[in-house]
Amino acid sequence: MSVSPANTIHPVAFWFLRHGETDWNTKNLSQGNVDIPLNETGLAQARSAALLLRGKGNIKHVIASPLGRARVTAEIAAAELGLPVQFDDGLREVAFGVMEGKPMGEWFQPWVDGLLTPEGAESFPSLTTRAVAAINRCIVRPPEVLVVAHGALFRAIRGAMGHEPNVRTRNAVPIWCEPPANGANAWGITYAD
Repeated sequence: MSVSPANTIHPVAFWFLRHGETDWNTKNLSQGNVDIPLNETGLAQARSAALLLRGKGNIKHVIASPLGRARVTAEIAAAELGLPVQFDDGLREVAFGVMEGKPMGEWFQPWVDGLLTPEGAESFPSLTTRAVAAINRCIVRPPEVLVVAHGALFRAIRGAMGHEPNVRTRNAVPIWCEPPANGANAWGITYAD
């Protein structure tokens, strides 16, 4: 996937955290903008992620999607870090339109490839533009920043970072995202477990 200048992430390292597990995650259903809460496993995952983050780097800001599953995950992490949570509506999960609540099936790869947009959904190229703009707003703050958001949104970010976008992001495992170094084309993406 080529990255246009409008879809270029500023070269500033940051932490990314996908929300903890929900019941719809366990059923492989697309959540989109449906505000599905964390389940007990998701709450435990958020607490584990918070403990992992406490020992990593020097996080000064926690910025999250306003959807409940990301907000609660961010609040748990922020409490452990002694920080407030800020919100950016641009970090909301993609709207999947008529596919919300449906299995992540055959339609998903063509959507990522920009070949199909379900009725009422946001296209993957549009998501990428929105996600990159939101990340760039977040990382203008003094480092380090923790961004707490969603799986499809991180797929768009992965693509903008020069990686295959359609890779599942693990629930509530912190990811260190580093700009390309030594002439590399792709960002470093490292799970912190």
